[in-house]
Amino acid sequence: MMTSKLTGFKIPAEWEPQKSIWIAWPYNKNDWPDLFSFIPHVVAKIVKIISENQKVDLLIDKNKHQVLNILKNYKAKLSNISFHKIKTDRIWLRDSGPIFVINKRIKKKLILDFKFNAWSKYYNFNRDNQINKKISKIIKVKRIEPKISFGKNIRSIVMEGGAFDTNGKGSLLLTEECLLSKVQERNNGFKKKDYENIFSKYLGINNFIWLKKGISGDDTHGHIDDIARFVDKNTIMTAVEKNKKDANFKNLKLNFTILSRSKNNNREKFQIIKIPMPSPVFIKKKRVPASYLNFLITNKKVLLPIFNVKQDKKVIKIFRNFFKNKKIIPIDCSKLIWGFGAIHCMTQQEPKF
Repeated sequence: MMTSKLTGFKIPAEWEPQKSIWIAWPYNKNDWPDLFSFIPHVVAKIVKIISENQKVDLLIDKNKHQVLNILKNYKAKLSNISFHKIKTDRIWLRDSGPIFVINKRIKKKLILDFKFNAWSKYYNFNRDNQINKKISKIIKVKRIEPKISFGKNIRSIVMEGGAFDTNGKGSLLLTEECLLSKVQERNNGFKKKDYENIFSKYLGINNFIWLKKGISGDDTHGHIDDIARFVDKNTIMTAVEKNKKDANFKNLKLNFTILSRSKNNNREKFQIIKIPMPSPVFIKKKRVPASYLNFLITNKKVLLPIFNVKQDKKVIKIFRNFFKNKKIIPIDCSKLIWGFGAIHCMTQQEPKF
């Protein structure tokens, strides 16, 4: 149990040096009805791109040969891939996987093992809730289960990595819809101050930027990593919608207003970069949460989801103009998004010192 403050530990920003990227191989056919056959190929492509110049830790079920064959077809750099036999319910490791905090002074790393309950939406999450225990044993990094004093009780905390985003300097982006709504409520009765205490205690955060709502079609009910992301300590990319009739127009406009007034730890305003939303993407008449903000920053690259719509080219250009020292790799996520997640949702970076 851990209720005291984690002194000297903090969550690094995504662009800080990474030891590896954790990814889970897809097995759950129900997450992509009628499109599952495409998904291992999308994941293999992502693994290949990352493995070219950094380590990938890949969770697989039992049949390594099948996975190896697909990776070989994509010419993934197998010497950079470690295979771990850990069964999962779904591939979305951003939410179910380890959240790492580091203490640079004493060169120590910890895994924060929050409870995972499938976004308070799905019933099958027992395997996913065991992932961090198993990873902790494999990589020999101590795991702690964050808890909070709540009234007369000590409570475990349900939390997903896609619910917050940090600049590594004490600031955090999050949404009220995800953490404070009664819909898909993760932690019964928690208020803003409870969450701020948790993030302060375990992640080393002291500056909170609460946006309102996420995007239409998002089955997590408001994850931040579809709407606003830090891209350096003083710059935030945020989704905007031009079409006034679109379901996202009002919410994204309000989020932009909040961001343009927000300040960093030094009480200075952030630079805000507008990222247009893709044209609405529908699969089987259902709107899916397609967003360019679900990108992943790695040591040398940025993996950017695209959706075969007219905005793709413009967004690729914005990313290339901003990330001057990283290669922008667009990845077609028009089928992956049928599982209601994209590249950021399915990856989790492990920092190095």
